Amino acid sequence: MRNDFGLPDVDPERAAERIRQLEARSAMKDEPAKPAFDPKAEYEKLLTMRSGGTYIPPARLRALQSQITDKTSKEYQRMAWEQLKKSINGLINKVNTSNIKSIVPDLFQENLIRGRGLYCRSIMKAQAAALTYTPVYAAMTAIINTKLPQVGELLVKRLVIQFRKAFKRNDKAVCLSSTTFIAHLVNQQVAHEVLALEILMLLLMQNATDDSVEIAVGFMREVGAYLAEMSTKANEAIYDAFRNILHESSIDKRVQYMIEVLFQVRRDKYKDNPIVREELDLVEEEDQITHQINISDDSIESQDTLNVFKFDPHYEEHENLYKRTRAEILGEESGSEGEDGSDEEDEEESDEEQDEKEKQLLIQDQSNTNLVNLRRTIYLTIMSSIDFEECCHKLMKITLPPGQEPELVSMIVECCSQERTYAKFYGNIGERFCKLNRLWQDLFEKSFTNYYETIHRYEINRLRNIARFFGHQLANDAIGWQSLNIIHLNEEETTSSSRIFIKILFQDLAEQMTMKKVVERLNDPFLAESFAGLFPRDNPRNTRFAINYFTSIGMGAVTEGLREFLQSMPKQTVPALPEPERKKRKKLQLFQEP
Repeated sequence: MRNDFGLPDVDPERAAERIRQLEARSAMKDEPAKPAFDPKAEYEKLLTMRSGGTYIPPARLRALQSQITDKTSKEYQRMAWEQLKKSINGLINKVNTSNIKSIVPDLFQENLIRGRGLYCRSIMKAQAAALTYTPVYAAMTAIINTKLPQVGELLVKRLVIQFRKAFKRNDKAVCLSSTTFIAHLVNQQVAHEVLALEILMLLLMQNATDDSVEIAVGFMREVGAYLAEMSTKANEAIYDAFRNILHESSIDKRVQYMIEVLFQVRRDKYKDNPIVREELDLVEEEDQITHQINISDDSIESQDTLNVFKFDPHYEEHENLYKRTRAEILGEESGSEGEDGSDEEDEEESDEEQDEKEKQLLIQDQSNTNLVNLRRTIYLTIMSSIDFEECCHKLMKITLPPGQEPELVSMIVECCSQERTYAKFYGNIGERFCKLNRLWQDLFEKSFTNYYETIHRYEINRLRNIARFFGHQLANDAIGWQSLNIIHLNEEETTSSSRIFIKILFQDLAEQMTMKKVVERLNDPFLAESFAGLFPRDNPRNTRFAINYFTSIGMGAVTEGLREFLQSMPKQTVPALPEPERKKRKKLQLFQEP
């Protein structure tokens, strides 16, 4: 081979390589220009790349992310979402008893409203991996729940759903972790104690097995101290169930030993299982928000869509809203000084639009599920109280939906009527509520009217309890005596049931107040109009009926005024027949003589 000068090449291989490089350079000149570097497209490509792909150094990834600054873009929001997930997960894994007070403010720095699904998923995973840290996770959730109750509510719902699924699958490990977390949330008053009672009833009352009893024993060790203090009667019932299982059921020896150990723990007053450890008692009782969620409620949802990224067209508005919320929680200076008035107006308008959308999305429950759950909660609260003061304290803590206050009054009277004999416990509850607020007094007065009008529907035992309940309220001036204006004591407007009701009511009043005070109250001139139906003066027949009625039930002393009124009434004389008529009758009699 010869070169360009016609001389032979010393190294033919190098000559061939030069020719190849020359051809490659000429080909590169003919190629079109490459497009400009697009950081968004590159970042999207990296996120959608399969695992096991090209390794990206952290420095290059940060440089790539720093070039994406458009907050309305999907790539920026995804990048912020990944950062939020990483931050929440890192803080939860780092928390312990000594640093919980410093970790919680760092958590509030993150958008926990947007990331509440991430928080719940991460803390449930961390708790399942380390059960000994459950009190710490519950204490941290209790603090967050005081400021952002939607986070605590979502966590309780997910734990309930997780427990139900694990219970159906017989997954013992998941049941243990779920019940342990729920127990400490009950201790921190994030969840209501009714949830703990329902779980124990589910584990012990329905075909108890070795595993279910073992889970119930572990659950009771954690929550037993709280139930012993707040729900004494229910706590006794649970231990009676344990005792029956121990003596009657054919369970494994190991489980029998666990039940015996539980009874020993109870005798030791849960010294190794306090309600809340002193270093984790970080929330004041009046600041805590308790969520009432039932184990049998099929309407609760885990909201799994909160775990994944979702593009938000109003991202900046929601972030600014959380910044103001965070400033209120942490006591920072709210808002930035550089914001314009127009921006604030736009944010207010967007907030109003969002509120209107939320109002439109409200779903009304026409199946009365919420009403049934409310009645169940009130019933369990009353039954689990040891005295009326404790019961009133618990009932006042129940969050009643607007317009549902009469349900509380109705449930108190219904529970009283269901007892075998009258219990003063219920009368004291009604008296305490009436003296707390005028609202409750009006509701109990309306309740008296409703029960009197429908008293014929009740059997004699329930009728007696209802009459004695309202007798207690009248005797202690819990409700006004003007409520008696509903009673019209005459033969036409009373039934046998209503007459028995009035008899028991007045006999109970005489027993509690003495007959002298009852007579004085019934003779009060200011209440005379209210007693017009009770002591009728419109018709002598009705007056005699009232006198005879009260005399027959041993309350004749209250009829003195009626007797005087009846005696002072002018006697009706039979008019004499006219003279011609009398003579005619006399003649007829003469003709009829034999």
